[in-house]
Amino acid sequence: MDIFDKKKILITGGTGSLGQALTKKILQSDVDSVRIFSRDEFKQTQMKSEFNDNRLRFLIGDIRDKFRLQRAIENVDIVIHAAALKHITTAEYNPFEAVKTNIIGSQNLIDVCLDENVDTVLAVGTDKAVSPFNTYGATKLLMERLFISANNYRGSHKTKFLAVRYGNVLGSRGSILPVLIDQIKNGKKITITDPEMTRFNITMEDALNLILRALKNGRTGCVFIPKLKSYKVSTLKDSLMELFNSNSETEIIGVRSGEKYHESLINEHELRIAFENKEDYILFDETVSQLELDEEQNFTKASLKHDYSSDKVELLTIDELKQELLQHKLVKSNLNQ
Repeated sequence: MDIFDKKKILITGGTGSLGQALTKKILQSDVDSVRIFSRDEFKQTQMKSEFNDNRLRFLIGDIRDKFRLQRAIENVDIVIHAAALKHITTAEYNPFEAVKTNIIGSQNLIDVCLDENVDTVLAVGTDKAVSPFNTYGATKLLMERLFISANNYRGSHKTKFLAVRYGNVLGSRGSILPVLIDQIKNGKKITITDPEMTRFNITMEDALNLILRALKNGRTGCVFIPKLKSYKVSTLKDSLMELFNSNSETEIIGVRSGEKYHESLINEHELRIAFENKEDYILFDETVSQLELDEEQNFTKASLKHDYSSDKVELLTIDELKQELLQHKLVKSNLNQ
């Protein structure tokens, strides 16, 4: 956590699930200040009241507005970019709005961070960017590529650009866990897309630790991807039904438009630039020389023989997943009601 000591931090999309959890984590350090940059006045007001920390600064703004970003990022040391239009169906119905935020907004941020000579800029990516099947994934792929390519034109600027990539955080807003819990608790029919569909298992704490590892160990132009287990959607449903002692009826509703059957975090074409350490896979920009890679003592060539997808890693059993869920704040709070 010493990476934040005496530093000024800005988090775009700071009122979201990740932004708030990350803020709480950063405030445990001797940070100088944390600027929460978002366009949601109501959530900022709620967050200000809940956190009640004089090191927080709440800035209303949109990453589409380059001039506002310029003012917000003055004298900042580290920027963590979590702002995005994130819902698949929303992006499919409003594709250019996703382009404006996820692509143009990200380019605005890159330009401003270079102008302000920010030390480090980290972008929060998604599995949807890997071999994208929908508009959201395509915009996030371009966001990631913009961040990695930014290293090619930073010139004399010191700014380091890197990214992390992972799937939906278990229990985050809009994910499957709160939906299933609501259906079970209210005696509704439980709806799942397909029993054999798989998802990577990552908790909020896992996501935060990934970001911290990337900020501490990452070099410019790389993408950090955590080593994870996965679960079947049916296993998650069955685990929750056992925990809540539910006998609700289950309905299979089928895969939704733009949704993948299995998540993928590294595709087959990226294997040649994939390295690993104990906790993560790391993708290096192809412009990095072999000599530079040889100097990276912490990484070895990834042992992956195929794409890194949720149907090809170790699957959690019902008992294993129940133990994970029992540690989850959302599950615990609902079980105690």
